Amino acid sequence: RNGGNIVNTGFIGGREGVIVIDSGPSRRYGEQLRAAMRRITPLPPVLVINTHHHPDHFLGNQAFADVPIAALPVTRQGIAAEGNAFADNLYRLSGDWLKGTELRAPDRDLAAGRLDVAGRRLELVALDGHTGADLVVVDRESGVVFAGDLVFHERAPTTPHADIAHWLAALNRLEALTREAGFRFLVPGHGPVSRDATPIAQTRAWLQWLARRLEDDARAGLDMSEVMRQPLPPAQARLPLAQREFERAVEHLFPAIEARVLAEKP
Repeated sequence: RNGGNIVNTGFIGGREGVIVIDSGPSRRYGEQLRAAMRRITPLPPVLVINTHHHPDHFLGNQAFADVPIAALPVTRQGIAAEGNAFADNLYRLSGDWLKGTELRAPDRDLAAGRLDVAGRRLELVALDGHTGADLVVVDRESGVVFAGDLVFHERAPTTPHADIAHWLAALNRLEALTREAGFRFLVPGHGPVSRDATPIAQTRAWLQWLARRLEDDARAGLDMSEVMRQPLPPAQARLPLAQREFERAVEHLFPAIEARVLAEKP
């Protein structure tokens, strides 16, 4: 109904131009984002950063065809390999909202470390867990941390490419980073912006519960349909889309956990 507009995108105004953090789920969204930027500053966009390879974060790239678009190498590979399939799927879900949207992949590699662009000094932190490559962008001048989809706030996390152990390790590092950076705002990939690290704790709690739940159910001999029918505890059930994302997580993660548990049995 909302054209896939479920994601937090952002932009940072430098002295010489604007840095865009993710471009949204469609060409239409990207064009609206660019129009919103013009209402804030006359300076042009000079760089688009895609934080990871999920379609709600990069299918707006077309609206920035005249601007360098950059991502971590693994993210670029994922977009090149899966981007067209993602676009086709969103067309089926969203219809005319996606009209005219075509894949425009990043054309530059990013690496962890300092990035000086448009007169602004950014810190790039390369992590993984939500996907094979998850980029965090820190703007120390404003005290803003763009966490991408490593962090969900008041929304159940999605897991199509998740490695929960890696994701939990990334959250630990991100939490330490926010303490060191003295941040003022944490921008999650989905959900409200926060002035503290509550969204990190909330995401961690969901992932820890999910990992325990799937492990316990596999050891109890439940099959996938039985796992999905188990009720969610109140702390998890209250999150928007909790039941749907739990069922998706079972599809994404349970087969491998079940196979490992079965292999351990004598």
